[in-house]
Amino acid sequence: MSNFAFGTYRISDYNPQHIEAIKEAVACGITMIDTSSNYMDGGAERAIALALRDFDNETKSQIEIVSKFGYIQNSNMQLHLDEPFEEVVEYSPDCYHSISKSFIHHQLTDSLKRLEMESIGCYLVHNPEYYLLDAINKGIQKDERLDEMYRRLQEAFEALEEEVQQGRILSYGISSNSFSKPHNSDEFLPYEDLLTLAENASKQIGNKIHSFTTIQLPINLLEHDGFKCAEWAKENGLRVLVNRPLNAQYENSMHRLCDYPESKDYYHHLNELLDVCDNKPLRPLHTLLEQLDANKHKFGWIGDYDSFLYAQIVPNIKKFVQIIKEENKEHFVHFVDLFLQEYRKMVLFECSNNTKTKFKDLFQECGSTMQECALKFLMKNENIDFILIGMRKPSYVHEIVALKD
Repeated sequence: MSNFAFGTYRISDYNPQHIEAIKEAVACGITMIDTSSNYMDGGAERAIALALRDFDNETKSQIEIVSKFGYIQNSNMQLHLDEPFEEVVEYSPDCYHSISKSFIHHQLTDSLKRLEMESIGCYLVHNPEYYLLDAINKGIQKDERLDEMYRRLQEAFEALEEEVQQGRILSYGISSNSFSKPHNSDEFLPYEDLLTLAENASKQIGNKIHSFTTIQLPINLLEHDGFKCAEWAKENGLRVLVNRPLNAQYENSMHRLCDYPESKDYYHHLNELLDVCDNKPLRPLHTLLEQLDANKHKFGWIGDYDSFLYAQIVPNIKKFVQIIKEENKEHFVHFVDLFLQEYRKMVLFECSNNTKTKFKDLFQECGSTMQECALKFLMKNENIDFILIGMRKPSYVHEIVALKD
């Protein structure tokens, strides 16, 4: 049976609850914490350091930290603009990527500082397929782009073997969404030759054996293509870490495999805000709120709503804030904030109902909450070593640990 690992994708060092959740996870026997240099712009790694300060060295030695590198965003983007990194893939205006040797050494140094550690248990190349995606967009032929992908990975592995030699990491691997793509997909990252690349890298650096130990990929109740990669990995003595256990892609749509309760306070805050907006200057906002209420069940999944919130809702609300008298602004923003908090809960509730209806056969057969069904499905698979799951509250930690028990 697979184990659970603490995923830190949305963990921040500014949130005391997140830090308490990490402490609780360690106290409850969680032995792996997964993070990355780009999670909350390094905040996740800093949160881990803050949490582990409360434990003695013996306890900390039992916790394996898995971190990742590759993304150039936020503060890394500013560094790149000031002094460019090498072999950078400019995938989108706010997301660049690199797995060059110099970038690896730079990122590992920063991660070790943030984690307050001298060594990381496992260091993963984070979604190297960004090169493939960029090459596809540029019309580069398949054989040519794969050859270049392998060249870049070979050099990355050499850099990682050097870091093993210096003791700054104990092992390495790859975290890739493309491991879970169908083999005939242009975005699929072939994995059969990775061990050969690792062996060549270790020989080049002068290590007796390679230290490629781990793959990480998405597998869940709806996405099964990654099982082929997981089976290959186990046959070759590699460790398998599964991410996105509850965020599943199906027929080009995302689904959150989790039950959420209906908000008890939503209609109170909606009506309260509608009353505030029941005047001529705020009439357009009154109409917007009515439209939001009528369409709360139409979002495909919560990520669609979050994108809509920041692209459409927030800019509109800011316009109305400007016309509120200064002495009333704080009061008005408070009403809006309460409404948006409860509205998001309602969207989660509606999305979970839609998902449960769409996949009713799967969940009726399981006879439990969607999250329990999804996690137990993975737990019983012999090719999965660790399931990475976000546990941003101590109560979430207890729910996950209870499943294992």
